[in-house]
Amino acid sequence: MKKFKYSEITPEKIYNKRRKFIKTFGLGIGSYALTTVSGLNKSSANTDLSKLTSYEDVTTYNNYYEFGTGKSDPYIKSQSFKTRPWNISIEGEVEEPINLSIEEILNSFNSEERVQRLRCVEGWSMIIPWMGFSLSEILNKVKIKPEAKFVKFTSVFDPEQMIGQRRAVLNWPYVEGLRLDEAMHPLTTVVTGVYGKTLPNQNGAPLRIFIPWKYGFKSGKAIVKIELVKKMPTSSWMWASPREYGFYSNVNPNVNHPRWSQATERVIGADIFAPRIKTLMFNGYGDEVAHLYSGMDLKKYF
Repeated sequence: MKKFKYSEITPEKIYNKRRKFIKTFGLGIGSYALTTVSGLNKSSANTDLSKLTSYEDVTTYNNYYEFGTGKSDPYIKSQSFKTRPWNISIEGEVEEPINLSIEEILNSFNSEERVQRLRCVEGWSMIIPWMGFSLSEILNKVKIKPEAKFVKFTSVFDPEQMIGQRRAVLNWPYVEGLRLDEAMHPLTTVVTGVYGKTLPNQNGAPLRIFIPWKYGFKSGKAIVKIELVKKMPTSSWMWASPREYGFYSNVNPNVNHPRWSQATERVIGADIFAPRIKTLMFNGYGDEVAHLYSGMDLKKYF
């Protein structure tokens, strides 16, 4: 598959025509997109990645507490959020820490279409055509020290623009973390756009992280710092409710959230009378990522 520089991303009309062509000739998205990411096509056999959630739903039904706790709050309250200038530092247990502008990132790393499945802990899911590249590409630039075991992501703290940060709903700024091998997996994605367009503010502009086999809250938005660290970081949701939100946060239908079941989900955009579907282990990406957790008790390490 061709990789795109950000300036070359397909316009929406051409993008939609291309999708119509694919559907007309019976080609699943898994056979067309992400051919550069080893193994993902096997995931599409478990999860129908051809049924994309509409752009409207993707950009108006969001969890982004920095702008409010309602699903429509991010869209309504983020439109004036300023994402330029913007810098991201990569530091900590590295030989060569760097500080890059968002323009340097977009010009240095080729974004490709990554059709991936988002599963949220509240019980809903989407199929989203992100634009992005593997996080490992940028981490490989800093020469990680052997002492580094985890990666910590810190989002921007700007309560003047992000009115949700004026309330202590979470411990601001938003912090998330991964084990180093999770972060280096090729499916762990630095997101720069969606549906062939610039990433909207309400979806985490100008840069967010996405880990498709984990619940959606695990993906930090509006990232300003990435740190390689020795000890497991405490994420914002772990701080808020450690009984409900563990460090790993893998999609696991066999482990109930304390307040509801995780066994089924509602597909956003589906017919209102459509039945809920069964939730898949690791969100359908088990063939690619289950080996990362070999021998672990995934009920204990949730």
